[in-house]
Amino acid sequence: ARPPHKLALDYMWHVGELATSHRKNFSKFYDLSEHVIPAHLRDDDRSDREQINYLCHQALDRLGFASEGDVARFWEAVSISEVKLWRERERGFVPVEVEGADGEWTKAFAPADIEQRCAIVPAPTSRLRILNPFDPVIRDRKRLMRLFGMEYRIEIFVPAAKRRWGYYVFPLLEGDRFVGRVDLKADRKAGQLLVQNFWPEPKVQWTPSRWVKLDAELVRLARLAEVTDVVWAKSF
Repeated sequence: ARPPHKLALDYMWHVGELATSHRKNFSKFYDLSEHVIPAHLRDDDRSDREQINYLCHQALDRLGFASEGDVARFWEAVSISEVKLWRERERGFVPVEVEGADGEWTKAFAPADIEQRCAIVPAPTSRLRILNPFDPVIRDRKRLMRLFGMEYRIEIFVPAAKRRWGYYVFPLLEGDRFVGRVDLKADRKAGQLLVQNFWPEPKVQWTPSRWVKLDAELVRLARLAEVTDVVWAKSF
């Protein structure tokens, strides 16, 4: 549970009394909104209905298709009941059914032009990608599990003895399938990207070509982290 002072800050941020002014490492700094947000934006008064319409439309536009719960969780600023009312009074949606990772089909809804959107979506790359734990693709853990069958959580706030995976574990995406996860740490003094642990996803066979793809992605990430060597803590 979040401590009382963080709950108070969250509330004041949501109602607009405070704004995030800057960050320093992992610390977030707040200031009065009038010191951060220009006056013409603060004075732009919108009704609750306008705000809900905007938040819901933007969420659905980014998601492509969604359940009412998906839309509500996207910003965590509207309730399920508000999403249901929005969906009832708005037009331009079509019902869809989406197949999940377990083969089950669930009902959802989408923008009216969903077929045109699907027609122009490029095919997934065959490259293996290391995703940041805060990547938009995995931010909604329920949706991630439903669509891709991957159970994932960030364990940076979990006591070390209770962690299932590790402090900062990166999911591995190959094409449109999650194939594993890897625990990484950058040691900039030593100039190393340390691979502390690795786990394949269930029923995923790690072929030689997958290892080659992972090695290439680790080298790319090492450059991004401004280190020169990739070091495996153990063999797998």
